[in-house]
Amino acid sequence: MGKKKQKAGPGGTPATVALTEAGTDFTVHAYEHDPSVASYGEEAARAMGVEPDRVFKTLLAEVDGALTVAIVPVAGSLDLKALAAAVGGKRAVMADPAVAERTTGYLRGGISPLGQRRRLPTVLDASASAHATVCVSAGRRGLEVELAPADLASLTAAVLAPIGRA
Repeated sequence: MGKKKQKAGPGGTPATVALTEAGTDFTVHAYEHDPSVASYGEEAARAMGVEPDRVFKTLLAEVDGALTVAIVPVAGSLDLKALAAAVGGKRAVMADPAVAERTTGYLRGGISPLGQRRRLPTVLDASASAHATVCVSAGRRGLEVELAPADLASLTAAVLAPIGRA
């Protein structure tokens, strides 16, 4: 990445702490979150001046009853059938937002794939590998981390699969 590794600092989130503890190179991007905005990911892309296909959102789904993390570009949506297939399941549905928040320890719109309360099966959209770096939530609205897709996949034990739809 060529950028200096950031430290989590006293205002760190579980995501930035996990990155720091792993010794991963990452950059923190903070911006002023507008509570009236419906699409947190698209707001983040605009605020950071990053193409939306490099900014990824973290979604939780239930695949055959088991919670699963899906990381897809904010410019598109999640293909639930593809997600189920990626983890060897038959059927996927979006998880209840309250369950997602309780399970991950993050609020909706700020769910990070990193530093979650417990490790869940994770699938990263294959399009991430086309970029030198991608951005994901750092654990709260208005805060993103930029890192190499290979590092994101490694730290989350993610499977790469085409789970996003344009």
